[in-house]
Amino acid sequence: MNQRHAPGSPARDFTLETLVESLSAWHADHAIEAADSLQQAVHQRVAAETQALTSLIAAAEDCQRLRALSRWLDENLARLAPVLEAREAHVVARSWACEQHDSRLLDEGRVVMANAIDRDLQGHGAEVVQDPAADLASLLVGLEVRDEARLARQALDAYLRLSGDYQAARLLSVFRVLECLAGARRALRRLEAAEGDDERPALRAETMAACRRYLELAERHAEFRFPPLVIGVGVSGSGKSRFTRNLVTRLGAVRVSSYAERRRLHGLSPQAVEGEAAVDIFGETATERTYQRLAQCAGHLLDAGLPACIDATCLTRAQRDWLRHQAESRGLPVLMVSFEADQATLTRRITKRAGRHGVTPEEGLAVLSHQQAAFEPFSDEERFHLVRLDTTADNAGETLAGLIQEHMHWS
Repeated sequence: MNQRHAPGSPARDFTLETLVESLSAWHADHAIEAADSLQQAVHQRVAAETQALTSLIAAAEDCQRLRALSRWLDENLARLAPVLEAREAHVVARSWACEQHDSRLLDEGRVVMANAIDRDLQGHGAEVVQDPAADLASLLVGLEVRDEARLARQALDAYLRLSGDYQAARLLSVFRVLECLAGARRALRRLEAAEGDDERPALRAETMAACRRYLELAERHAEFRFPPLVIGVGVSGSGKSRFTRNLVTRLGAVRVSSYAERRRLHGLSPQAVEGEAAVDIFGETATERTYQRLAQCAGHLLDAGLPACIDATCLTRAQRDWLRHQAESRGLPVLMVSFEADQATLTRRITKRAGRHGVTPEEGLAVLSHQQAAFEPFSDEERFHLVRLDTTADNAGETLAGLIQEHMHWS
């Protein structure tokens, strides 16, 4: 059972869901407008990590890899200077991990990480001004280096959806590489601390393997990528949300949900399931703002080299064009997926879930009828990017993943 952590209390155990909720809430509650420069703090951490590793690495090949990564970090920090400057009003004074010393991450009862986000509290960086993306990157790298790609994908998707901080994705590659360097340093420090140990030869082989694993992961995150944009299209009950959620774990997409972002724009919880809000969040103006927000979020993800998946009805060509332009203006691939089901299936699905959303079946079916009447057929230009998915078919999830990989060479 999870309990609030207090100094001196027993270790707090998190599931991935509760960890991401805690992390995003803590970052929001502790945001400050720092007097210290975020850019300067990040540059200082890059220098500290590269200098520490340079003093520990002996093999010429590893030194060459470190120099290449150091150059990549310098180049990308220069490129991202405007983003770092724009985020200086939203930084935190220290890492979440500084207040959660004894936290653990569990998955189905097994301990995944004894330090819940795998953040190094001994080295440089945890107790200084930093972007929330640093903590998120530490969690992701900790999972990735342990071959927990499924959990890492779920963590990234959930954090961005809960926090709404899609701009943080622009900095993730830099912070992931930095966390990889910190991991390599920690591995080599263990070897240094074992000086004189009879088991040192075996430990050396183990720690060098761990160090190189981190360096290889850093190199993967430093690779230039051409991420695709997947635009889900379909009325309520068509299966959009269920199948786009599957793309997170299957293909590593980050989902942008119109439900979450529409509510966020009106100061409502992005994950609540209660019924009608006190304000009209479905009017024409509100809907236009929502799709502009979806397009902005998708742009941040694509600029970060992350595949983006839009979970929205996308009833009109104008809405679909706003989204499609985010990929096409960047020279990136785009795919529209029309999620389809027969009328009987739509009716059954909406009736079944009406109670969960605090509405009557009649209200849900009225919304469906309105959406069907408002839907604008795909244009010839749109059909060039379009695949259709019958969500009632057997193995529809596998079919969707295969269609995306076939059309976009995405694996």
